Amino acid sequence: MAIDVTQLKKRSYGEPNQGPLAGIRVIDLSLLLPGPLCSMHLADLGAEVIKIENPRMPDMTRLMGSKFGGDGKEGPTGLFYAVNRNKKSISLNIKRPEGREVLLKLLETADILLEGFRPDTLEEMGIGYTSLHAKFPGLIYCAISGYGATGPAKDRAGHDGNYIAESGLLHITGEAGGPPVLPGVQIADTAGGSLLALSGILAALFHRQRTGEGQFVDTGMMDGAFGLLSIHAGEMAASGHLPARGRMDLSGGLPNYAVYETKEGRHVMLGALEGNFFRTFLKNISREDLMEKLQTDPDSQENRDSVRQDLQDFFHTRTYEDLKPLFEHTDCCLTPVLSPDEAFHSEQLKAREAAVALDDPELGPVPVTGSPFHLSGSPISYRSAPPGHGEHTQELLEALGYDESAISELRKRRAI
Repeated sequence: MAIDVTQLKKRSYGEPNQGPLAGIRVIDLSLLLPGPLCSMHLADLGAEVIKIENPRMPDMTRLMGSKFGGDGKEGPTGLFYAVNRNKKSISLNIKRPEGREVLLKLLETADILLEGFRPDTLEEMGIGYTSLHAKFPGLIYCAISGYGATGPAKDRAGHDGNYIAESGLLHITGEAGGPPVLPGVQIADTAGGSLLALSGILAALFHRQRTGEGQFVDTGMMDGAFGLLSIHAGEMAASGHLPARGRMDLSGGLPNYAVYETKEGRHVMLGALEGNFFRTFLKNISREDLMEKLQTDPDSQENRDSVRQDLQDFFHTRTYEDLKPLFEHTDCCLTPVLSPDEAFHSEQLKAREAAVALDDPELGPVPVTGSPFHLSGSPISYRSAPPGHGEHTQELLEALGYDESAISELRKRRAI
C-alpha cells in the first residue's frame, strides 16, 4: 500500500477559523471513535474543542494500531491522528474532586459537553446532566452510549458489532445462503453514533439560539443503527416478509445492482438500477437482449440469476482497462471497486478535497480523509494537528486563573 501524497492537494495547519461554529466551545470527555469523530466534525466547522483525558489513562487510540514513523517511535498512532485534529488537550482526573472543580470552571464558558460513558456514570460523580443543567441551564449536554440513557439494556457494555447485531442490521448483511458478515466500517459507531450526535447537537444549538435553553442530547448507537433500516422496515411492514440476506433488491437480488468479477480477478459495481441506465449500459456492451430477458419475468429469482450469469460471463472477458470507457460513461453506472489506497488517488475525491494531505510540522504531509462539509460562506479549516496528551494543560489552567502554585497543588493531588 502506498498513498502518493505528492498527488494530493496539500493544506497546512494554521489556517484561519472562518467556520460557522467559530466562538462555540466544546468540552469533550469522549474516547475512542464515536465521540472523537463527532467532536472533530464540530472542530472542523470552527468550534473550539477541548479534549479531556485522564493524566495516567489517555484515550486508548493513542496506544492502538500503527504509529507514524514505525513501531517503537514516539509519533502519534494513525487511529488517534484520524479523528482528533483541530483540538486542544488537557489532562484531568475527574474522579478527583479537584479535577471536577477544574471541569466546572471550564464549563462556565462552554456551550457543549460531549461524553461517551455508560448512563449515570457522571451523574454519580455529581457532573451528569441533571447536576450540570441546574448550574449551566444553557449547556448542551450530549451523551453517546451503546443503548441510550433509558431502557432495560442501558447499562450493558457493548461495541459496534453488538449494536448492529441487536438492531437487525447485521442479520441482513452478507451473501445469500451465507452467515451474517461484519461490515468493513463501524456503522453503529459512526452513522449511528457520531453523525447522529452531531445532528442532535446542531439542532440543540439552533433551539438554544431561539430560546436560550440547553438540553440533553441522548444518542444511543443501537437506536441509530436501527434507524438505518427505515426502508427495510417499510417494505417488511407492507409485504409481511422478512428481508432476505443477499436477496434484497439492493443487496444482491437484482442483476443490474450487483458486484461482478473481472478477467484479472478484480471487481466492479454495476449500479444501473433504473431502466434507462441499465438500457444504456446494455447498449454499450451490445447486450440489449438481456433487458428483454429480464423483463419477461422480473420478479423470478431464476430469471434474475440467469441474467446475472450472462453479465458475469461478460465481465470475465474484460479487464479494468477494457472497461475504462464504461467507467467514464456518465450514464452507465459502472464503477471499479477501489481499495482504500486507490480511493485516495480518485480524481473525484481529490477534486473535492475529501482526500487531502495535511502538512504536519512534525511528520510532513500526512494523507487524511478531509472534512466532508462544503460551505460557501463559512468554510471549514485545518488549524492544528492532533494534540499531544495534555499538551494544553498549562495554557488552559492559566486561562482559568490558576497560578503556578495552584497548578503544582493539582499535580500533587493527582488531579492533572
